Amino acid sequence: MQSWVDGQPADSLPLKDRGLAYGDGLFETIAVKGGRPVLLERHLQRLAEGCRRLGLAANQPLIRSELLVYSAAMGEGVLKLILTRGDSLRGYAAAADAQPRRILQGSPLPSYPPALQNLGIRLFPCTTRLSEQPLLAGLKHLNRLEQVIARNEWHDGEHAEGLMLDAAGRVIEGVFSNLFLVSEGVLRTADLSRCGVAGVMRAELLDQARALGVPVDISDISLEQFQQADEVFLCNSVYGVWPVRAFADLSWSVGPLTRKLQGIARALLEV
Repeated sequence: MQSWVDGQPADSLPLKDRGLAYGDGLFETIAVKGGRPVLLERHLQRLAEGCRRLGLAANQPLIRSELLVYSAAMGEGVLKLILTRGDSLRGYAAAADAQPRRILQGSPLPSYPPALQNLGIRLFPCTTRLSEQPLLAGLKHLNRLEQVIARNEWHDGEHAEGLMLDAAGRVIEGVFSNLFLVSEGVLRTADLSRCGVAGVMRAELLDQARALGVPVDISDISLEQFQQADEVFLCNSVYGVWPVRAFADLSWSVGPLTRKLQGIARALLEV
């Protein structure tokens, strides 16, 4: 499907766009099923928070409308919304009259082997560390160079994802996924107040777990705690849940809570 720029079909951007020059903007990657954007409200909430923190005066009702129309025309696939600060002349300071630019791109759903969901994945131990910046923590901003470098650490078919730590050695997330542990019946995920992306599927699964009466803990996770977990899994808004079966010389079985939450995620994505 052809891309849209500010609501119109387009295949190019102005060279003055600050998203291109500085990574000045945000993005959302949204699964589309049956002409409907999955978890739309959560995506829009995260986008609105990002706009507030970056000072982007985006037209939220217009963005919602365009997402719905584009999704209906698309039918099924992955919709990427990119929101930049718009055009500006050279220099970090943004022009006072800069108008945020909306970019919509559609692509087919990725084809992942069923074994990734059924049997689980092997995690690659990335050496690239996430830097700490509380002002950007949790946001899906356009600067993804840390993830680009980390993803290029492996090129084999054995590893489907990589584990990323922060500069202090705390376990944070996957390269393109959020990480969960189950330890003695408690569902744990990392505190993302310093770095990392607060994924919409992560937020959904946390709420679903609470509704099931599962104890939830959001706090710092050490590498030792990760290694001693009873269950480990990853999630994102496109593939749902991947159990983790191995990391380095460690191995896990796919546990009952992982399967329960995987089923919930699958139901959301198979509408």
